Amino acid sequence: MVAGSRDGRMAGAVALVTGGASGIGRATVRRLCEDGAAVVAGDINAAAGAVLLEELTDAGFGQQVAVTGLDVAAEGSVAAAVAATVERFGRLDCLVNNAGIGGAFGPLTEIEVEDWDHTLGVLLRGPFLGLKHAVRVMRAQGTGGSVVNVASVAGWSGGDGPQAYSAAKAGVINLTRSAAVELAPHRIRVNAVCPGPILTPLVHRGREDAMRDRLARLQPWPEHGRPEHVADAIAFLASGEAAFVTGQALAVDGGLSAAGPNTAAAIETNAGGIGLVGVNHGTTGRASLVRRRVEEDRP
Repeated sequence: MVAGSRDGRMAGAVALVTGGASGIGRATVRRLCEDGAAVVAGDINAAAGAVLLEELTDAGFGQQVAVTGLDVAAEGSVAAAVAATVERFGRLDCLVNNAGIGGAFGPLTEIEVEDWDHTLGVLLRGPFLGLKHAVRVMRAQGTGGSVVNVASVAGWSGGDGPQAYSAAKAGVINLTRSAAVELAPHRIRVNAVCPGPILTPLVHRGREDAMRDRLARLQPWPEHGRPEHVADAIAFLASGEAAFVTGQALAVDGGLSAAGPNTAAAIETNAGGIGLVGVNHGTTGRASLVRRRVEEDRP
């Protein structure tokens, strides 16, 4: 069964989840396994991937899960991950473009161009490369498929994330719509989920307890967002239950986008607003960097 079948389950389908070893990706890998899919988790963080594989093997999913190294900003790495998925499980029916970083932050006048380029490389070039190489396989199979891109509510407005992050996520939403139109004749659906603040390592940065209540206060819904909430939405869009849904961007945000607060300021992730300049590498295993503090505006 492929990702477009109508029974709402993923038994027999094969999925590749980028950034699959942490946060939303990790929850998605487990959810798709529970739905019966064979899943390859691609991640740049080898140590986190090894932990995920051990956990899922202990949970009884060892025969239907694999882990591969993946740098989504590098085309050769993406092509290799797609090839490894097909080699391991014989096909590819679903791609989840999830890998992400917080990326460049700071005042626009101070952000280093290499940090800006790196951010868009991961967050926007990554989904493009995933689509490029996964769709080649799906079209050749001739049985359709599903792509789910992880965007963000930050792609809909200013102030809900750093500038490069927000711009990239806006690009992901538009790429989703464009790809959905192009690929519909091949029965390949392309959708996006747009999470609000979710309690993941990328957001709490080791301060999980302190962040939990703060996140819950941001949105109308009285509980903080968890990776599993997003994984459930991804699983729906990947499955046959969403067989007539394509080109959509689904908010998973506890009503946040309806209420419209300045999220970045509220959860104190707007480092640029307090004069810091650098780049947030998220859970890639690379240390995030505060390059400097801006004491005053340059002329």
